Amino acid sequence: MSFPLKAAVLTAALFAAASMHAQAPANYTAKCQMCHGATGGADTPAGKAMGTKSFKLPDVIKESDADLTTIIKSGKGKMPAFTGKLKDPEIASLVVFIRTLQK
Repeated sequence: MSFPLKAAVLTAALFAAASMHAQAPANYTAKCQMCHGATGGADTPAGKAMGTKSFKLPDVIKESDADLTTIIKSGKGKMPAFTGKLKDPEIASLVVFIRTLQK
């Protein structure tokens, strides 16, 4: 593969990754915010009714990215599974976004 082609492929990959990360807040708002809340505190009426955990709890903060990915893909408790509803890169971006809410 020639250098210009490699550079074009790398640029396209970086753009795609940046695009997925840019979509994470919208995906969070559409899929997660109803229960987890705007700040991840699970302080919404639906979150309280469902027993949703705050992202800021120490046991949630300690979960690995792989653990959070599995939870998003497979669901947990009353949380639905998002496999087939979100693509793997979208789920990965959600995990990154959730980490920002934990700070």
